[in-house]
Amino acid sequence: MTHYQVLAASFSHQLTPLAPFLFYFVAGLVIFVETGLLIGFFFPGDSLLFSAGLVAAKSHNFNVVILLFVVFFAAFMGDQVGYVIGRKFGRPYLAKNPKYVKLVTRSETFYENYGWWSVVAARFFPWIRTFVPPIAGIAKMNYYKFLWANSLGALLWGSGITLAGFYSATLPWVKNISYGLAAFFICGSFVSGFLRYRRNKRD
Repeated sequence: MTHYQVLAASFSHQLTPLAPFLFYFVAGLVIFVETGLLIGFFFPGDSLLFSAGLVAAKSHNFNVVILLFVVFFAAFMGDQVGYVIGRKFGRPYLAKNPKYVKLVTRSETFYENYGWWSVVAARFFPWIRTFVPPIAGIAKMNYYKFLWANSLGALLWGSGITLAGFYSATLPWVKNISYGLAAFFICGSFVSGFLRYRRNKRD
């Protein structure tokens, strides 16, 4: 049994006794804090999502549809809050310090070129997913592009891993699909970056 499976089993054991409202609240709160507030970067979101799906599958007290909505909403709002914090507070603070001017400029270039893929792919990287939205805000990434990437990332990561946990007991191949989706968007971000680099080099 892998470390991930052990952690997921532990969460499953802890979440099962909770009342439905408290179960949804805890799941949503942890996901929101991990994705929206910098202090939550160490939270094990992947394991929690998978475990929550397992618990919903094992117990008739929990509705997986409600769980999916709560998880999606928490993941979506978390990134939105992170983006706003970066744009409203992070950028003005860094702009006052000459040491960070170049860093902000590089961030703007990066998010202009690779921002969409980065926001989606970062969902599947622990720690990194906490810091990408604030940096996107600092870089003033196009808001509608961020909104679209955030929505898709919340759906694929939040709802996707929760469903993988829900169906994994009876359909083990579902977990492989979730890993395949993660690999696709991670590889896509690298391919997009490489193609843009080649294009810029030619120009």
